[in-house]
Amino acid sequence: MPNSLAKWDPFKELSSLREDMERLFDSFFGRFPVVRGEGVWTPVVDIEETDDDIIVTAEIPGLNKDEIKITSTGNTLTISGERKREKEEKGKTYHRIERSYGKFVRTISLPVEVDPDRTKATYKDGLLKIVLPKPESKRPKEITIDVK
Repeated sequence: MPNSLAKWDPFKELSSLREDMERLFDSFFGRFPVVRGEGVWTPVVDIEETDDDIIVTAEIPGLNKDEIKITSTGNTLTISGERKREKEEKGKTYHRIERSYGKFVRTISLPVEVDPDRTKATYKDGLLKIVLPKPESKRPKEITIDVK
């Protein structure tokens, strides 16, 4: 019979422990409806830089575009608003309520100053896309150098 050693994988053990803890909490708290209170939540963002623009994409589902406020000053962008709780219907039994509600504010330091007067934003399918043009002075310039 050949001798073999099994390689120990600590991440597998941690994953197993996490699953056991989730089952334990679900078995205890699963008997009671879990209700998250209203409070502050923060949308997640992606920030991309091109030669001409800074592009910020934020996940903000469940709002109308007129419920979102965007302000930009120098190299700072602030996105704010409020996601209102839907009316709870009497007689319904909730087993889990995980969506967050309430006011949010997300202030982002941008890598360069932007031109707020030329900023454009679109909101579709819960994604807010903000295109912040860089001022001409902050854009990379290509110059030709004559070699003599």
